Amino acid sequence: MSTRVVHFDRKSFETLSEIEELSGKLSRDLESQKLMHSVIDSDKDNIKDGKLISKAINQGIGSFTPDLMFQQMVSSFSMTKKLFGATLLREITGYNPEYIQKNLNIPEFKRELKGRIAERINLLKRKDLVDSEGHITEDGYHIASMTLYHEELDRLVPKGMLGERVHNKPSIYGMKGETKNYRRGDKYRNIAFRDSIKKAVRRGHVALQEEDLMTARRQSKGQLCIIYALDASGSMRGKKIEMCKKAGIALAFRAIEEKDNVGLIVFGADIKREVEPCQDFTRLLRTITEVTASHQTNFVETLKKAIEMFDSYGENKHLIMLTDAFPTSGVEPEKETIEAVSMAKANSITISLIGIDLDKRGIELAKKIVEIGEGRFYIANSSEEIDSIVLEDYYSSR
Repeated sequence: MSTRVVHFDRKSFETLSEIEELSGKLSRDLESQKLMHSVIDSDKDNIKDGKLISKAINQGIGSFTPDLMFQQMVSSFSMTKKLFGATLLREITGYNPEYIQKNLNIPEFKRELKGRIAERINLLKRKDLVDSEGHITEDGYHIASMTLYHEELDRLVPKGMLGERVHNKPSIYGMKGETKNYRRGDKYRNIAFRDSIKKAVRRGHVALQEEDLMTARRQSKGQLCIIYALDASGSMRGKKIEMCKKAGIALAFRAIEEKDNVGLIVFGADIKREVEPCQDFTRLLRTITEVTASHQTNFVETLKKAIEMFDSYGENKHLIMLTDAFPTSGVEPEKETIEAVSMAKANSITISLIGIDLDKRGIELAKKIVEIGEGRFYIANSSEEIDSIVLEDYYSSR
């Protein structure tokens, strides 16, 4: 089987948006949507608070301590900027990082900065989004998850990436069935070249003409069980993990709307979090929101856990792995990974892999993984493309 490698950039994303041509209304029956509207619509300031908490989680910051934050900025601003990230610093202080760095040695500015940090965190405490010690509360995680959900739907709905699909109807990504005459507007990917050539020969044409073209109808494969495996190693901290979380939210939302089961594995040096395949969107959303990045990358334990979680399901089992690094855990990481992939394939699990900034060695291993796992390998050239790639793979697997 040849390996399919798909490169995505902003131009290809626009192309993807056009070929999907999805339509329909979003269901408002999901509990999560009701929660979102109750939180977001009641107070627009909640969005700002949710973004702040979400950014902190993505940077691996579990608590807000005003005095400590201020001391870190004064002691080593460059290190603090790397730890917090520019966006989080701006959310907490109200200043751009460059402005802070430029004025940090001015006593009056330092007093104002310290006061702003304390004021912003005290506001979170008064809203019960963090507790007296600065740790994120249940309400804090809740509003962070609703904000992530709100942002992702705002991004994808106008592009048609979350439109309705109907079971047992022709599907542009399902199995090829009977053929029909080509009509303008049919997908070029569905052209049945063998049948088109036969038709041209019968008509005595020396080259294919539009009137010769035949397209294949595609039928949905039925219910799918899919697991989203998210790399939460240290190199994913910040924007990368934020966009990967949003991709997981988009996948969970769309798949559950289609009545498919969705599971989650969060991996680093070991399995950090897991959700058995289900149709509980609220649980998936909350778990995804709480993910923080740390430590190494372990593919083997992820594949073993996926095999275990898929065990009670029949066919149509698909694993999407998302990573920015070559596996580093184990004595012989590459060999052990290939063995685990072979084991997954023996259990009728297909595997796709999305690589973010992979080096040459990582790309070669990724190609081997999807060749054995009979899935697809995508290269994401930026974190902004990840959600569209994840949805593309989901639709291709149905």
